[in-house]
Amino acid sequence: MMGESKIILVVPALNEQGKIGRVVRGAPGRIVDEILVVDDGSTDNTKKEAEEAGAKVISHPNNKGVGAALRTGMEYALTQGFDIVVIMGGDDQDRGGEMDLLLRPIVEEGYDFVQGSRRLGGKRAVNLPLFRRVTTKGYSWLFRMLTGFPCTDGTNGFRAFRTSLLKDERINLRQDWLNTYELEPYLFYKTIELGYKVQEAPVTKVYHLDKGYTKMVAFRDWWRILRPLIFLKLGLKK
Repeated sequence: MMGESKIILVVPALNEQGKIGRVVRGAPGRIVDEILVVDDGSTDNTKKEAEEAGAKVISHPNNKGVGAALRTGMEYALTQGFDIVVIMGGDDQDRGGEMDLLLRPIVEEGYDFVQGSRRLGGKRAVNLPLFRRVTTKGYSWLFRMLTGFPCTDGTNGFRAFRTSLLKDERINLRQDWLNTYELEPYLFYKTIELGYKVQEAPVTKVYHLDKGYTKMVAFRDWWRILRPLIFLKLGLKK
């Protein structure tokens, strides 16, 4: 807990055995009131490992997509009365000890949404592949052009926001087209579009190249992460 804010860490996970335990144990207990792992249909020991590390686990009976997993976690946060949600990947690429960098602007400065950036404040991306370096910069440039927000890292999944955003009827996370990689850029875009107080904060991203650093499928998932920007800008989706 920071100040009077009740904070939950939501971690979507799919087959993250060997990683999810480190993610859960790395979350600073002095800050986070609860850790929720949403097991999105894993076929390995992700659920057991997360529970043994101290997390609460909600399991989907089958794989629905990272957006659906995040939605499950956000709905839980609302029903349980949490004030702030922190999102972190289950693949051990983020550093839990940097969570306060996302939370302090919300708790102390009144921000509503803080996006982690591996390109700010001397933070860095460890073992970042060249292809990912180019594509993440290109995506962030497009995000800046379409929203006017000075985005440096639009695809970073490490972020924090007030649960009050989720009560805004103009933000509709229950749309089926947001079930996979679309939900995160959709929420980021909408908070800016609706005039909420948004900023980035410096964080580190560590890529484990020996174990595979992404579950994204080329072209199919690139389109999924891109289309919220296009659909919202053109007014094709709300």
